[in-house]
Amino acid sequence: MFKAGAEQPTVHSRWDVMVAQSTNVVLVFVLLVFMSGLKLECSAAEDEEGFELCVSSRRQMRDLSHQNLTAVPLGLPDNLQYLDASHNSIRRLDADPFLGFSQLCFLKLTHCGLEQISPSVFLHTPALKILNISYNHLSAVPELSLNQLKVLDLANNLYATYQVPGSFQKLTKLEVLLLGSVKALSVNHGDFEPLTNTSLKHLWLGAGTQWQKYDSGTLSKIKTIEKFSLFAKFCGTFDILEMLLRDLNETKTRTLIFIRLFPDRCNVHLDPLKSLRTMPLLQDMTIANTWINSSFMEMVVKNIWLSSFRNVSFLDIVYNEDTPAGIQFHPINHTAGVCSITLNGITHYQYRYPTINISTDSFSSLTYIKFSRTGMNIIPCDILSTLPSLETLDLSDNLLTDTGFWWQGCSYTSAFPRLRRLCLSKNRFRNLSLISKNLHQMKTLESLDLSFNSIYLGDLCAWPTQLTELSLGNNNLGNSVFKYLSANFERIDLSKTGITVVTQEDMKQFPRLTHLDLSSNSIQVLPVDLSAPTLLSLSVDQNAITSIPQEVLAGLPRLQTLRAGNNPYVCSCASYWFIMALNKSLVPDWPVDYTCSMPPSWAGLPLSEYRPSRMSCEAWLQAAVAVPVVMAMSATVAALFYFCDGLWYTRMLWVWIRMKRRSNKRSTLLKNVLFSYHAFISYSHQDSNWVDSHLVSCLEGAGFSLCVHERDFVPGEWIIDNIINCVESSYKTLFVLSKHFVQSEWCNYELFFAQHRSISIQQDSLVFILLEPMPTDSLPKKFLRLRTLLRQQTYLEWSQDECKQHVFWASLKSMLHVADRSVVLKQVALAIADTVPLVTRQL
Repeated sequence: MFKAGAEQPTVHSRWDVMVAQSTNVVLVFVLLVFMSGLKLECSAAEDEEGFELCVSSRRQMRDLSHQNLTAVPLGLPDNLQYLDASHNSIRRLDADPFLGFSQLCFLKLTHCGLEQISPSVFLHTPALKILNISYNHLSAVPELSLNQLKVLDLANNLYATYQVPGSFQKLTKLEVLLLGSVKALSVNHGDFEPLTNTSLKHLWLGAGTQWQKYDSGTLSKIKTIEKFSLFAKFCGTFDILEMLLRDLNETKTRTLIFIRLFPDRCNVHLDPLKSLRTMPLLQDMTIANTWINSSFMEMVVKNIWLSSFRNVSFLDIVYNEDTPAGIQFHPINHTAGVCSITLNGITHYQYRYPTINISTDSFSSLTYIKFSRTGMNIIPCDILSTLPSLETLDLSDNLLTDTGFWWQGCSYTSAFPRLRRLCLSKNRFRNLSLISKNLHQMKTLESLDLSFNSIYLGDLCAWPTQLTELSLGNNNLGNSVFKYLSANFERIDLSKTGITVVTQEDMKQFPRLTHLDLSSNSIQVLPVDLSAPTLLSLSVDQNAITSIPQEVLAGLPRLQTLRAGNNPYVCSCASYWFIMALNKSLVPDWPVDYTCSMPPSWAGLPLSEYRPSRMSCEAWLQAAVAVPVVMAMSATVAALFYFCDGLWYTRMLWVWIRMKRRSNKRSTLLKNVLFSYHAFISYSHQDSNWVDSHLVSCLEGAGFSLCVHERDFVPGEWIIDNIINCVESSYKTLFVLSKHFVQSEWCNYELFFAQHRSISIQQDSLVFILLEPMPTDSLPKKFLRLRTLLRQQTYLEWSQDECKQHVFWASLKSMLHVADRSVVLKQVALAIADTVPLVTRQL
């Protein structure tokens, strides 16, 4: 199966890589692939570029594609930035739906059968930067006067000429222009006259048809074309292609892309790309979606060898061998400057292995190789030890396995002596431990991509110390993957690997980590103690994170990039600092990819629009405001308490509570105890002369027993206890009211307790004697209850008139005589009263 001098493995598969021998060190790649071709679509890339360029909020986007519309609907928001109405039946574009669209930046109307555009449509969209109206039925390139326009896609329409209107001279900021029509078969001299002073980054011409005419000098009128894509067929009209290439040389073109350059089964005998040798500014060339036979490939390789190309790509090529020995390239006295070769998708037309004989010495400067979608399932031994300058090898999207890449039958001392980056993505690798051990053969390898494989975690890994970057994305690995990695890793990609938790212990294993990708996992919480002092970039987008604590970033002091979009954020104070305080230059996907999931009223709305007040979310600010307010309110209450005699009322309340408790305790003891006194006299000391000379002498002379504090209070007891005892031991309490009474604090206490007794025990126990006239309004505020009693209750008023005095004494004595039948001996009452304090103390 192999034509090499050294012994090679025999693999019976039509997906094999074949090798043929040359006189020097031989590099032979035989690629056999039966795969569907990739249709190169530039518009998709431009759409993504436009999205990033234009959209700042998803609320300012509308996707109306595939909705069977016949016109752009009215009533769309005025602040619209992005509008996609593709794949509808919009034959005519009118101005009315675009009124007020001053912020519209991106407009896409593809596959709509669009035939007419009103001239006034774009007068209302001055901010338009991306306009894609490709794949329609426009019969002419429309007039446009959009000063901000950067990308214009008019490819695959039905205009018969590439003539651009004069208004295009106003498109001074135009960078990307795509023109193509199946009816436009020629390019005329004045077609691009309005673009004379334009500098384009990318010009795309053609719609896959074969051109019949090209006027020399047409493209050279454009000032600069950095990249040129040609989507046209040439077979038998190679002189057109040569003229076009000469014009591109004058526009300083650096990148060429040929799409479907030749029709199927085109016999190419001349060299249509010979002009490439005389274009010293050319750096990159891509040939895509075209038929290539082996004889033409020999011409291409020779032109590449003799040109200034640095990067060459072949994308989705249908290869046919029309020479018996395949591609035979004999070295010439010239060193190729090519440093990058890409083969992405090769379909072999004939059912036999193709042969390519090229000496590796011819590509001594080759630093990048990509063989993708080639069906490769084994690497020939010779390749492992050759290519001395190769730094990057991309073998993604093939059929390679662990043993297919490191075949045991190969004998070599080193593999890829200068290789730094190896991409094995989208293959069939499984054993991570085996891979890590075999990598020690590559002494300079720094980066490895094993994403989209079938990797499993078995034995622990032994990674080479020089390997600093590893990608394991899209492998089902789980939380234990961290212990299989190396402490030397600086860049780790663990996107979509089934991780649910990241801990501080995981991060401590990587003291040199600078880039960590955890996208598309099931992480719900980032720990607040996540400390990674060297980390520069962190990606946690598309997880289950509801908020990012501020403490997380405190542990990442060098962080420069944070991607955390497309998570189910909760719009609450937990996200306040992220919205208001975080430096958004760290977050490249802000604000488009950040939306709220909770609460329900905010579900689906942009996180950037949630603006809670600072006061409601910051505890220290709440405390800073609350403390002065509380102090002010406390001071106000204290002032009111003082001026409204709050202290006195408080003391009275405490005494009332104490008396209430004492009354409850003594109630059972006093059920059968009768009164000791007819009356307790409450008076001011300054009224003692009247009390002694009139009140006491008169009543006691009539046989009444009176309690007078100066005489009957028990020495050594608390005054309050004496007052309470006397009030409770007396049938009535006589209050001698005067101006001196209301000024006495003790009188206040006596009134308070007697009033309590009248409420709880004896309703008519209070007797008021008004010694001198006292308007009730003149009483202090603390005697509010006394005011009420004097208004509602009858009182005795002392008079200097002797006649009135007789009435006074008669009334007073009659009230006291009611108790004569019930009063017991005073000695018995005193004995019981002496017992009460003892009982109280025991309780």
